[in-house]
Amino acid sequence: MTEATKGKVQKISGPLVIIEGLPEIRVLDMVRVGDDKLIGEVIRLEGDTAFVQVYEDTSGLTVGQPVEDTGAPLSVELGPGLLGNVLDGIGRPLAEIEKASGAFIARGLVVPTLDRNKKWDFQPSAKEGDEVGPGDVLGTVQETPSTVHKIIVPPKTKPGKLKSLKSGAFTVTEDIAELDNGTKFQLMHRWPVKQARPVQKRLDPTEPFITGQRVLDALFPIALGGSTCIPGGFGTGKTVVEQMLAKYSSADIIVYVGCGERGNEMTEVLREFPELTDPKTGGPLMERTILVVNTSNMPVAAREASVYTGITLAEYFRDQGYNVATMNDSTSRWAEAMREMGSRLEEMPGEEGFPTYLASRLAGFYERAGRTTCLGKDDRQGSVTAVGAVSPPGGDFSEPVTQNSMRVTGALWSLDASLANRRHFPSVNWNLSYTLYFPFLQDWYDENISPDWKGCRKETMELLQRDGELQEVVQLVGPDALQDKERLILESSKMIREDFLQQDAFSDIDASCSMNKQLGMLRAILSYYNQGSKSLERGVSIEDLLALPLKESISRMKEIPEEDIDKQVEVIIGLVQVEMDGLKGKQKAAAAATPA
Repeated sequence: MTEATKGKVQKISGPLVIIEGLPEIRVLDMVRVGDDKLIGEVIRLEGDTAFVQVYEDTSGLTVGQPVEDTGAPLSVELGPGLLGNVLDGIGRPLAEIEKASGAFIARGLVVPTLDRNKKWDFQPSAKEGDEVGPGDVLGTVQETPSTVHKIIVPPKTKPGKLKSLKSGAFTVTEDIAELDNGTKFQLMHRWPVKQARPVQKRLDPTEPFITGQRVLDALFPIALGGSTCIPGGFGTGKTVVEQMLAKYSSADIIVYVGCGERGNEMTEVLREFPELTDPKTGGPLMERTILVVNTSNMPVAAREASVYTGITLAEYFRDQGYNVATMNDSTSRWAEAMREMGSRLEEMPGEEGFPTYLASRLAGFYERAGRTTCLGKDDRQGSVTAVGAVSPPGGDFSEPVTQNSMRVTGALWSLDASLANRRHFPSVNWNLSYTLYFPFLQDWYDENISPDWKGCRKETMELLQRDGELQEVVQLVGPDALQDKERLILESSKMIREDFLQQDAFSDIDASCSMNKQLGMLRAILSYYNQGSKSLERGVSIEDLLALPLKESISRMKEIPEEDIDKQVEVIIGLVQVEMDGLKGKQKAAAAATPA
């Protein structure tokens, strides 16, 4: 290090360290602080004084210890070997950390993200003499049995002709290609985590992100490349919902970021994910998953780094043409870290002590989601779908993190403590949740599911809304005081709630549900309601309607296998008609037997 890249510690305030003596340092530069070379990032400059947030424990750090400027921002290594890996918030693999320092992470420990010794079989797809530029595919590596890793020209690379291009087995640091301008390529490259990777074009959100959860897909869908926040109090199931999305959603790659949850929850993820079977491929789920682990007992500054590390990894696989979903659990801890750092920087606080730039930071993060045409000649399309859990204190959705997340995301999946206490999973409150994406997705539903989808969804939403209004009356006077048609609404909406919206996460059949099966289930329930309404108009008793045996057949539809659903739906709809006609005949017979 030269004198220009050396400084010294001037003041220490927890994870915030003030340094001096680095006149050429820049904001976002990575620095190595103290004798232990702790990893930190410059977050503010005032003349020759730099304010650094340190991503490690600063215990033992003293004034006067040296500081070195690396001259580069916090970056993550991108290349083969990411899938199946478990990283900490700044991109270090936990397995290698354990080999180097045991069960506890040694301070200042530097471990590369990607294995430097493993060789990957590289198969070129370009050829010597080709003109290549940012985003162009040089070749492929079969990273896992189910995922082909495309080796692309890094963004911001000056275009040129391929002077040489090799094939064979290489480590991530060996040269595989060279341009006529002298630029050399390896299987890996680095990218600053706080800088969005460029794209050729952003596309409209016209294709849904299928989750396998009926309440989300049918009522509150989001688009591929969309964003949603999942607020919920303690124990409402935020982490479980994200784990279900990781396993059953339509994403090709999952980046799961534990950016601030309790250690026991992340321990559960670390133990269970390697043992889960991927329903898409039949192999281990970890073959298409990256875990970024950073829990609440780690330094607060590291929470921010983990969020950006996760979204950068997601963008990298998006640039290869994959649909990627990133699960962030939970953004509230990240916001609390910003609040603590803002307090130590003596910044003017905003609402509830959060920094005034909270909204812009959240917006900057979520805008990195999207469906895009990637850089490169082949017009690959990929997407990053961002799902952010929010942990409002006491379940108060009026607090700043929830409100600002709602403003910048396209959907709200509101979790309800009362539903969770009744073991209703997913505990999504259908009266508070919403989506802004449905108008963009209607054409897709018409072409790929059925033109009836919009009408079924609308009628279901109206029934649930009417049910919510009637429940207030029921609590005052009881259901028997309602009119027959209103009692039918209560019964039909109960079937929607218990037989459609509720799922069994432990059932091999009901844990995930296809769009076709969802439509069939809705058709059966709405058929009962519509035919029942007509029967009431013909004078059929509401007690007879509520006692029909077909209700049991409808309640068992969730356990019908996907391949049998179409046939069974038609059987049940036919049964509805038969039993309703039977009630009509019973009514006529009773009328004929009544003396004049």
